Amino acid sequence: MFGPTFEYLIDAGQRSVLFWDVMRQRGNQYREHLAETAPHVLDYDVELIVDGRRLDRPVNYALVRIVPPTGIEINPLRRPFVIVDPRAGHGPGIGGFKADSEIGVALRAGHPCYFVGFLPNPMPGQTIEDIGRAEAKFLEKVIALHPQADGKPCVIGNCQAGWAVMMLAALRPELFGPIIIAGAPLSYWQGVHGTYPMRYSGGLLGGSWLTAFASDLGHGKFDGSWLVQNFENQNPANTLWSKQYNLYSKIDTEAPRYLGFERWWGGHVNLNAEEIQFIVDQLFVGNNLTAGNIRTSDGTAIDLRNIRSPIVVFCSRGDNITPPQQALGWILDLYEDIDEIRAYGQIIVYTIHETIGHLGIFVSGGVARKEHGEFSSNIDLIDSLPPGLYEAKFERKGDETVNPDLASGDWIMRCEVRTLDDIRALGGNTMEDDRSFATVDRVSQTNLALYRAFVQPFVRAFVHPALADFIRRLHPLRLQYEMLSNANPMMAPIAGWAEQVRSQRRPAAADNPFIAMQENISRQIVAGLDSWRTATEDFSERLFMAVYGQKPFQAAMGIDPESDRPLRRAPKSALHRELMNKRIAELKSRISTDGPREAIIRALLFAGMGRAGVDERGFEALRRIREQYTDISLTQFKAIAREQFYMLLLDTEGALAAIPSMLPHEPEIRQKALDMIKDVLSARGELSADDRERLQRVGRIFAKEDRLAVVRSPSLASSEVRGAAPKASQSRSDRS
Repeated sequence: MFGPTFEYLIDAGQRSVLFWDVMRQRGNQYREHLAETAPHVLDYDVELIVDGRRLDRPVNYALVRIVPPTGIEINPLRRPFVIVDPRAGHGPGIGGFKADSEIGVALRAGHPCYFVGFLPNPMPGQTIEDIGRAEAKFLEKVIALHPQADGKPCVIGNCQAGWAVMMLAALRPELFGPIIIAGAPLSYWQGVHGTYPMRYSGGLLGGSWLTAFASDLGHGKFDGSWLVQNFENQNPANTLWSKQYNLYSKIDTEAPRYLGFERWWGGHVNLNAEEIQFIVDQLFVGNNLTAGNIRTSDGTAIDLRNIRSPIVVFCSRGDNITPPQQALGWILDLYEDIDEIRAYGQIIVYTIHETIGHLGIFVSGGVARKEHGEFSSNIDLIDSLPPGLYEAKFERKGDETVNPDLASGDWIMRCEVRTLDDIRALGGNTMEDDRSFATVDRVSQTNLALYRAFVQPFVRAFVHPALADFIRRLHPLRLQYEMLSNANPMMAPIAGWAEQVRSQRRPAAADNPFIAMQENISRQIVAGLDSWRTATEDFSERLFMAVYGQKPFQAAMGIDPESDRPLRRAPKSALHRELMNKRIAELKSRISTDGPREAIIRALLFAGMGRAGVDERGFEALRRIREQYTDISLTQFKAIAREQFYMLLLDTEGALAAIPSMLPHEPEIRQKALDMIKDVLSARGELSADDRERLQRVGRIFAKEDRLAVVRSPSLASSEVRGAAPKASQSRSDRS
């Protein structure tokens, strides 16, 4: 027994010294990082393209081009990717934190990549609207640099950058290709009882007056450390124990990963008072974005239904910051049914991870290789989907996979058709819940007005820049880095001790009984902290409902406690209905006037409409056919496919009856076109009974003779379809 005891004591003592040395390195790293002019954690070389500080309305944002690493080939014809990192208390770079990241997978897929980052301190007077204008300038520059790209830039908005990207896309839809919002909250009131009570924070703190107070203590600047601390408070077991214990227990291997993450986690940045107040009042507490209640300085209402690009929503059931209800609830706020989504021409694709936490959505290498990798490889598929709501599903390739060469990577992505009932099934607020949150909004406005009238003048008079800087330095999160750095003389001996320990390191054996005891104690500590978190969360929810759920209190704050009308539903637009009716009339008038290219795409869409989703293998087969036999670009194909899809929805029988008159009358050309359709449908495997029935009907339509038919479009004339259609098993080396 004495042998294992001494072995463990020596190991524990050495690990303790090495642990505190890593803490010292973390503190020094923090100080060095903040001393940089433009601190970031990107794992790539960059080239400055646009400096936001030099714009007419200067901001602390910049657009940089990611320099591809050695061995990565970029296809200049592929659409560029623009990654926008969140300004939520941390510095920029998490989207390109390592090789397996959003940037990494986009580069490997051959896309040019750009990154939108920011400096630690905002420009004087900078607002959220100014940042939006700057990001529009950035996208204009990216588009100008890639005039030959087959599509507008794909823009990724992580976390808080997600709502910023969506707001800009609603105001400037012409700048955007597909939009990917990862872990981004858009419906701030939404959630389910008993889990993830962060949405109650605004009400329990009395609204946004505390935000104004913190900004006044910063002399007009809000310290991002408070936002980071808010994140940490959501998981006390990890904050107070697991993160440090994981380092201590794996001290010989864990230090590089730990220090790499802490470099980003401790890179605190500031926001202007106007910026954070807008975010809290209009979004976190007011929940005004999806209701169309936010207006720009010129009075323009921000309506997310104006977005014309596909929207990809990536969220997780394990995310305690942005649960699926907050990531997807906006769809229910904007639309009554799927037909309304289609009427606005919108494509919405979502995927829900089962376990990954909030940071894992951006940081996890496994998530980058799977979800983000598939999105990058199949972004053109997403951009070409018919309007509607889809859920992205991922199937790992195996020996039984049909046509595996038609899918890049280790996974096959399939976009399955969904309805709004699938979103509702995730859970969400009742009308009683919404009235409680609306009451919080009124209380917040009242408390903020009282603070500004009676307290703010005295705080601002008392706090001068030097005092604000002193208060900022005393923040607990900042202090923990400073106190454990070389700035603290008591840490000076640690480095020497650590060197001696490394030269004489004697780790305990894995089967040492005290190691097992240590692990068991750690699990008990985590369980205790988790129980404490659960109890406090339960108490928070009960207190919130007890206060804001009282009908007399709601009535006193101007909220009708008996109303069943939605409190945050985007208004209908008579102008949109008028434009939609004109568009319907136009499409109906053109059902029989298009040419063979449109006829073949219409027939393909009809043949596949019985399916519950779109598989990437079918799209890849179609892409190969398109590139080999036609001169049609992806943008043209997408426009034609959407028009033909709408025509089939409006008048299925009329649209099918018109096909013979649109096709060339030569039987061999019609047969080649029919073979192409068969190849696309069979790319993912055996055809279903419905597939075969629809394909047979298309075959009968193509067999009809119409002697009056003429070739109306040279883009798919006889010379373009005389060769044999490529088979689904064609090698990927045939890509252009």
